[in-house]
Amino acid sequence: MTTATTGFTPGEILTRPQIHPVLGGSGYAGICPAIEKRNVLIFSDSKIGRRYGYRDGWLSENDDLGPIFTYTGAGKNGDQTLRGGNASILEHANKGRTLHVFIAVGKVPKSDMRTHKYIGAFKLDERRPYDIREAKDEREEDRNVIVFRLRPTGPYVQDASDTLPRATEPQLRFQRTAGRLARAYRRQRRQHQPQTDAALIAASSDDLAEAFEEHETAAGMTLGQMELSLRNSADRISFEIYNQSNHTVYRPTGSTETDSITAALAQLLHAQSQLRRITNRQPLHLMVLTPALPREDLRNLLAENGIGIVYRNASGGFSEFDGGSTASEYPQSLRCLDCPVPA
Repeated sequence: MTTATTGFTPGEILTRPQIHPVLGGSGYAGICPAIEKRNVLIFSDSKIGRRYGYRDGWLSENDDLGPIFTYTGAGKNGDQTLRGGNASILEHANKGRTLHVFIAVGKVPKSDMRTHKYIGAFKLDERRPYDIREAKDEREEDRNVIVFRLRPTGPYVQDASDTLPRATEPQLRFQRTAGRLARAYRRQRRQHQPQTDAALIAASSDDLAEAFEEHETAAGMTLGQMELSLRNSADRISFEIYNQSNHTVYRPTGSTETDSITAALAQLLHAQSQLRRITNRQPLHLMVLTPALPREDLRNLLAENGIGIVYRNASGGFSEFDGGSTASEYPQSLRCLDCPVPA
């Protein structure tokens, strides 16, 4: 193994009294900011995760940028927030700090002192820094948790015991408030970020999603987030707008330009290939939600792939454009886990 710049070797077993003098921080929290050393120490413990229904670890496959380690944020009751230790992870790059990840592995012989395996130095994934998922809290009540996506910045160790298992089949789960919370967190972050073109498009997408969800809820629909576990993968895709009442997934876009439409189409097609494997129960329709009606060639592209369009019309309401498609053009083989069957 290669020794990291911290002086620790990835895979080395250490105690907190050995770790803190070198990397900073103190105490026994899961997230320890170390201001003086410009670090944030992250301690993962599988026993705690099992207690609350989640598990930290490496995704079983790399993406185009490399490996990803997922870590569930701090907060034992109620929705987790982007404050405290969670904020120190989210803002580590802006403050010039490095993330260092440790996994609990046991205890010092004849002692209650915990031992931790050093995994390596990390940074937050810039493309998709975290996901919002549902889990249980200490009172066994449903709440939303923040799952950070971390990428190694140097030498690291990835053991099979620390790697998340791949799903044998795709699964869907309905989460009532996760999508709204994710949009609220993004809105909070954008207040402190430069107003780039990409940021403005993202803000437009979130505003559109919020208005559409309010519109549908006022009409008596039940909306929430649809989370899809991918077959032969440890990763998941989330669609923040799922209408449980008519079994429709919407992918919002902040623009009607080609890049936004094709990105939405690619995500829906990726999900569609997985969704076809799920046992028949209720037909699920796939739609792109746009701030205006896209031009004809993009409408045709979506229609050719069985994807409908809902767009914001001139009066500020929402209209559907299906390009002559029918429900039969959508996948008919979708079953949502944790979704009550309509009466």
